[in-house]
Amino acid sequence: MTKQLALVFILITIGIDSIGLGIIIPSFPQLISETAGVSLKDSSSYFGWVMGSYALMQFLFAPLVGNLSDRFGRRPILLLSVFGMGIDYLFMYFAPNLFWLVLGRSVSGVFGASFTTAAAYIADVSDDENRAKNFGMIGAAFGIGFVIGPAIGGLLADFGTRAPFLAASLFSLLNFIFGYFILKESLPKENRRAFDWKRVSPFGVWRQIQKMGHLKNLFLVTFIVLITNMAVHATWNYYSMEKFGWTIKEVGISLAVVGVSFGLIQGVGSGMMVKKFGEWKTAIIGVVVLILVMLLFAIIPYGWLLYLMILPYAFSGVLDPSIRALVSKEVSENEQGELQGIFTSLMSLAEIIGPPLMMMVYYQSRTYFTSPIFNFGMPYLISSLLGMVALLILWRTYKRKS
Repeated sequence: MTKQLALVFILITIGIDSIGLGIIIPSFPQLISETAGVSLKDSSSYFGWVMGSYALMQFLFAPLVGNLSDRFGRRPILLLSVFGMGIDYLFMYFAPNLFWLVLGRSVSGVFGASFTTAAAYIADVSDDENRAKNFGMIGAAFGIGFVIGPAIGGLLADFGTRAPFLAASLFSLLNFIFGYFILKESLPKENRRAFDWKRVSPFGVWRQIQKMGHLKNLFLVTFIVLITNMAVHATWNYYSMEKFGWTIKEVGISLAVVGVSFGLIQGVGSGMMVKKFGEWKTAIIGVVVLILVMLLFAIIPYGWLLYLMILPYAFSGVLDPSIRALVSKEVSENEQGELQGIFTSLMSLAEIIGPPLMMMVYYQSRTYFTSPIFNFGMPYLISSLLGMVALLILWRTYKRKS
């Protein structure tokens, strides 16, 4: 199988994984309500714990999955992850109570680290010329899948609360069968390395980061930007509904536009920008755009202006593929899995810390401020400041590299 076909399969895998995650979102609160034996309103107190269990397990296991793929190759680890997700969605479909639902969601987090191996596969089949472009296509596949998934889930919910979980299982298992016959190994045996337990701890990740020399600061930039984006992920629903009076439908449409915009920019725009400006300058542009857009999110007075901000916001998505490309070029083939595991762990850690932090800021600002800018927009103002910190670190690292 050529590198192009391999890339297509990986993108399909990420897209289907993303659809599987998104497809359960519309019915998940109702399923929590059923399994916990509480009202839909009261189920909100359990929602964060159930969703957080996924991110926590992904944080803990992403380095292990990455290191396993460096030892045994990408193909078996990726196929195992895809198969495991399919079985686990089926497990959640039959979950009799909340304990088993949380357990199933936790196991999903373990297998959800397939993103790590998929990114390592991308690094294996890429060269310096198309590396950033290919990493950008990962984000595009994930974003578009996450738009399609909730739409399918909303339709399937008419057939029962658990129907989307059955569909997600079917998608994953069909993808496993497809990959079993199509996917070829990207990491030759002679390029693999011995497995080392000292390198698989998520807390030992920092030791590996220290080995990156001057590029280690790029991981800090990535983490700060991930936390910054959590202002949107965590508060968008409340912000748009309370400040502008949007309906649930309007919120859903706006998030779909966000997903499509990010998909287009990461899939097409990141490669074009890197080709024109290089990875470093593209990353800097991405952070500058993020700072400005977060500031504008905080101060705009009308809801329709949010739509004007979505496309510029999507351009901040060029940062991630640019940084991944920069760091990926500096490590050997048998360390790509470990490297991508670090990125996945950082993403999961941000998903654990970011949403409750931003929601706390939003709640407290609604209590203590009267000005709309501070009352509703405080999470975005703080995110803009965090973006400035990320920009300063990125700029100093760039100048030191130069």
